[in-house]
Amino acid sequence: MKLISNIVGGLLGLLFIVFGANFFLNFIAMPADPSAADAPHKLFMAALYPTGYLAFVKVMEILGGLLVAMPKTRNFGLLILGPIIVNILCYHVFLMKGKTLLDPMLIGICVMAAFLLLSGRKAFAGLLNR
Repeated sequence: MKLISNIVGGLLGLLFIVFGANFFLNFIAMPADPSAADAPHKLFMAALYPTGYLAFVKVMEILGGLLVAMPKTRNFGLLILGPIIVNILCYHVFLMKGKTLLDPMLIGICVMAAFLLLSGRKAFAGLLNR
């Protein structure tokens, strides 16, 4: 079980490191979005780019990815990535109207994060108990 947790942690960390770094370095070309310019998801992203908020989120993704990839800091990394993953889900549910909920990347991220959360649940139990 420890080996599987290490592999899943490495994969989840790598995903967040790569896509966080892609924001700054643009080494993965993003496909053009054919939807209307006033679509809710485009308006949302148009508000995030110029304010610098998205840059902050991407830095936190890289930091969380690095921490999740290392077994000793995995739980702290999950605490950083947890709100980001919830926001990704909310983006797909509310702004994309659920059309992209079956995206394999989204499902993979959620399953890996849930697996790591369950495998380290004893460490998180202290957050719930006094």
